[in-house]
This record gives sequence, structure tokens and C-alpha cells, in this order.
Amino acid sequence: MRPADAPAILDVYNHYVRHSSATFDIEPFSLTSRRSWFELFVNDVYRCFVATDDGRLLGYAACTPFREKPAYRPSVEVSVYVAPDHLNRGVGSALYDTLLPTIANSVLHRAYACITLPNVASIALHEKHGFHRVGHHSEAGFKFDRYWDIAWYEKALD
Repeated sequence: MRPADAPAILDVYNHYVRHSSATFDIEPFSLTSRRSWFELFVNDVYRCFVATDDGRLLGYAACTPFREKPAYRPSVEVSVYVAPDHLNRGVGSALYDTLLPTIANSVLHRAYACITLPNVASIALHEKHGFHRVGHHSEAGFKFDRYWDIAWYEKALD
């Protein structure tokens, strides 16, 4: 990811904030309000990769801190978001093909993905890339006037 990618990344993410249960954020972000998230990727641990075509951002995949407490540092949460007009074209899989080997065998030990249910496509993507289901939380989030379940998926990185 380059700093110039930030506005396009934000456009893709904000689409999901506005129109999807894939994220439990409910208000779109500005570049200023999302600055700390973008600043995560200036180190050698957390990563964000983008897929582009003719300069247009098709999607991104990122690994970010799993939790804030120090003992969680070897664990990351991964996510992938694809521009809505490029879904089901292999963009998410290609992004994970880049991200996951980059973080494997590093200082990281586990990758976790939180999937709002139902989401057959996201479950298939994560299972294809070696994740397995390790947890389920009923009615964990409330968005669009309803409760949503989530499932946690895990992948060993070392």
C-alpha cells in the first residue's frame, strides 16, 4: 500500500460500512478519522496490500493488531475488502495469496478473521486459505435494525 492508495481504500471500506454487515462500523470514515489505521502499516509487522487494474483499486487485504493487550502481539486480525463491482472475480483470493505468505513465518503466530453470518463467500475464501472455524458468537452486533452472529476463523502462521 502506498499513501496515495488511502482514499480509494477508504472508498471501498466505506461502501461496506454503508451497505453491508461485513463490518460493524456504522458511520463512514474520513481520511482524518482513519489516520491511525493507515499508520499501522509503517512498521514491519502489520501489512496492507492492494489490488489494482489500470490505476483503479479493486480491493485490499490487511493484517492489523488482534487485540490491544501486549500478550496478543503475536496474533493479528486479517480482513479483505473488494470493490463491489469486482466481487467473485478472484480479487480477494489473490490478495490473500499475497498477504498470508508475507506474514507467515514472521514474528506472528496466529491470524484471525471475524466473519459476520451469513456470508458463504467469505467463509469459502477463508477456508480456501487454510483458516478453520474456532468460535461463534450469537447476536454479537446490531446493524441495519437487526442482530448479527459472527464466526471466528483461525490460521496458524508458523
